[in-house]
Amino acid sequence: MEKQIESRLAELEKLPSLKPENSIPLALEKAGFSRRDFMKWSGAMAAFLGLGANFAPMVARAAELADRLPVVWLHMAECTGCSESLLRSDTPTIDSLIFDYISLEYHETVMAASGWQAEENLEKALEKHKGKYVLMVEGGIPMGDTEGYLTIGPHGMTGFELSKRACEDAYAILAIGTCSSFGGIQAARPNPSNAQPLDKVTNKTVINVPGCPPSEKNIVGSILQLLLFKELPSLDVYNRPKWAYGLRIHDLCERRGHFDAGEFVHSFGDEGAKQGYCLYKVGCKGPYTFNNCSRERFNQHTSWPIQAGHGCIGCSEPNFWDTMGPFEEPMASHKFDTVFGLGADNVSDKIGIGVLTLTGVAIAAHAVIASMKKDEE
Repeated sequence: MEKQIESRLAELEKLPSLKPENSIPLALEKAGFSRRDFMKWSGAMAAFLGLGANFAPMVARAAELADRLPVVWLHMAECTGCSESLLRSDTPTIDSLIFDYISLEYHETVMAASGWQAEENLEKALEKHKGKYVLMVEGGIPMGDTEGYLTIGPHGMTGFELSKRACEDAYAILAIGTCSSFGGIQAARPNPSNAQPLDKVTNKTVINVPGCPPSEKNIVGSILQLLLFKELPSLDVYNRPKWAYGLRIHDLCERRGHFDAGEFVHSFGDEGAKQGYCLYKVGCKGPYTFNNCSRERFNQHTSWPIQAGHGCIGCSEPNFWDTMGPFEEPMASHKFDTVFGLGADNVSDKIGIGVLTLTGVAIAAHAVIASMKKDEE
């Protein structure tokens, strides 16, 4: 693997810098980060990507070569929350600086251009970096008879036309956020705009980075993965990178011990809530949701929804608006078209589309039995 990464980085070093007037070391220095801070971050990212500590220098080199990788970011039917989660941190993080440093050729939220100039910039970027750019798409895409519900730019090109055109010559394609990965809230029943995920637009492999919004580390980590390895990362059955979505929220949840001990919150604000008990009985979908929120958290690792007192709503799972609700009631007490085929105790790459089966019931039964034992004690 080390030889493979070394070969990839040597290949990138031969490419011209797309931002010769700046460099990541200078950007970090201006932001107050030391080389030591950068190397600590590189070590953490190496572990985050499932690599050993000895890969930290390679991760650092990859980050320093980030301007060799042109990125085109398109907005479809979405709220821009995925971009905001990365761009609006209260203080610059190394992750956000890396994102600032990459050659972001087109991004409607951050670029100054608009109208004809913006459209010209996009066309030039797609042509200039043909076959070399990474395409990152945020938002669901209306298709079919309602394709015209989303039009972009002075030519009135539909979102479907634009994303299809951009996918054709992309080196790699990433669907950022649940809307682009699985349709999101736009695709929730009755889906009036017929919003579809990005993989319905192209026959190419789409790397899904779901979440509402996804962690900034999952976004930047996906870029680093493409810098370190020429081929696509190992993906689960829903095309999510296994290094980010291989474990359930439940596996590393800080309240897991309370679940096993039968200590549950029964209503928000009760004594159990004050004691930090498990939120399963008030609707937490952590046992069914694959993501790294419980490990990485948000806002510079400060907190995350379960720590703040509300259960996971399963936002990184397909069709979660329809399959995970009501968000404040346990799933096992309802009949839903869920995503758990083989059950929540299987790893993410084995989970298939199906209905809620005995596993969901088993989780509910465990909760009931554990709670009864706790009451007896």
